[in-house]
Amino acid sequence: MTYHLIHRTIYEYASPVTVSHHAARVQPRELPYQQVDRFSLRVDPLPSVSQPRIDFFGNHVCGFSIQAIHQRLEITATSRVRVAATPPPASALSPDWESVVALFSDPVSPAVVEPYQFVFDSPLLRRSPELADYARQSFVPASPLLLAVTDLNKRLFSDFKFDPVATTVATPLEEVLEKRRGVCQDFAHLAVASLRSLGLPARYVSGYLRTHPPAGQPRLVGADASHAWFSVFCPGFGWVDFDPTNNLLPAEEHLTVAFGRDFSDVSPVSGVITGGGAHAVNVSVDVEPLS
Repeated sequence: MTYHLIHRTIYEYASPVTVSHHAARVQPRELPYQQVDRFSLRVDPLPSVSQPRIDFFGNHVCGFSIQAIHQRLEITATSRVRVAATPPPASALSPDWESVVALFSDPVSPAVVEPYQFVFDSPLLRRSPELADYARQSFVPASPLLLAVTDLNKRLFSDFKFDPVATTVATPLEEVLEKRRGVCQDFAHLAVASLRSLGLPARYVSGYLRTHPPAGQPRLVGADASHAWFSVFCPGFGWVDFDPTNNLLPAEEHLTVAFGRDFSDVSPVSGVITGGGAHAVNVSVDVEPLS
């Protein structure tokens, strides 16, 4: 499937901004099942300095600075992306989860150093006995790892209600676990922290999801949104993605942008400003499938 993707972020400031420095992670990744044919990033006002780079996790980052006084900042990323359908993994043939936990216990083989970094706490996520207890309901003894994660993914979908006003970026994970409400970011964080609490490597994935309008209704331009899901590392299978918000394995309708330990590593736009005062942010995303 080929998509034309537009991600637009607009900041409106109450008072003038004299200097601003930003980092944008909005360029989709090149992956075995995903190719980026075109990408462009437009920033208004025009930055005085702009420098693309690859971060520690292999994500595309564009750092830019604006030194002109402004009260409005518009960042528009435009991409053409091809996503191939991939067959689901043979989950029943995955190794038992206890042996995977043992693989990531000291000493660790050099062959798994890369996923090993995703076993530990991260800026927004802390392992806990409560999260381990929640995950352990799916991880019965000797269960194949991917079957156990599939069950955890299903339980997150059924136990938690999607509620866009229940949480913010700053809502602690303990509160999400207690109230059983949140958004895709919360559910991905819960899965990652629960798996790490068992000693398993898990990472946060940011991207987009193609949405379908109600039957008989036209597709609304700009009405799509950023999405988040998670990956678990399984020996012999590599990183395997799961989407707890929709209880499925991401396929050709998921577009991957960035990987990280949690949301703080993959925020689409971050930065610091001088001045500005209060501000409003408007984000619109359009994921258009092309014939």
